[in-house]
Amino acid sequence: MRSSKADLLFVFEKLLSFYGPQNWWPVDEDYHKKHGTDPREEVVIGAVLTQNTSWRNAEKAINNLKSEGILSLKGIIETPFEELSKLLRPAGYYRVKASRLKEVAKELNPVEKVKTVSREELLKIKGIGRETADVILLYAGDRLHFVVDSYTKRIVKRVFGIEGSYEELKAWFERSLPRDLFVYKEFHALLDEHAKRFCKKIPSCEGCPLTPVCIQPSMLRSPKGQP
Repeated sequence: MRSSKADLLFVFEKLLSFYGPQNWWPVDEDYHKKHGTDPREEVVIGAVLTQNTSWRNAEKAINNLKSEGILSLKGIIETPFEELSKLLRPAGYYRVKASRLKEVAKELNPVEKVKTVSREELLKIKGIGRETADVILLYAGDRLHFVVDSYTKRIVKRVFGIEGSYEELKAWFERSLPRDLFVYKEFHALLDEHAKRFCKKIPSCEGCPLTPVCIQPSMLRSPKGQP
């Protein structure tokens, strides 16, 4: 399969048709209405908590923050470190994440900053790497930054035969896709869902909607110079 813009859109449309819209990033709108907080704050917090763990574990920690009524940047800032650490235990590395969350909350409060902060500025904040920065920019800031995670890398390698660094793959997606928030948000979410359902570490190919276009993983190319 050639890695043209049309091919990438074909994969997006195939996944969208198969799974339907994923409506990411998941937030609890009712909670934020009740507490007068901003749903974008939950995106920022969730982006940090999901580092090096599953979303399921991150969600448990988020639910702990909800139960204490502190699912906000202000809540993170004002909660004593030890107390916050205990609440974050389900997400793993809970003391590290408590420290990171406090730093991120301090830098991004008020959350309206996600509309103007640059990617370079985000990457200077302790605890924010490339993937976390792009999640915040795309899902909290509604800004066109494609998120590349391990699931994305796995599928791109198997379907397109392409490997590359985070920045190379991000650039490849961004120059190949329409500049459309719906496409960016849904494609990332759909790739994650597909990796969990079919394109696992040991692939489960029976019934996979991408089987007709999937090439051998050994046929590798670089994303550099691709359209």
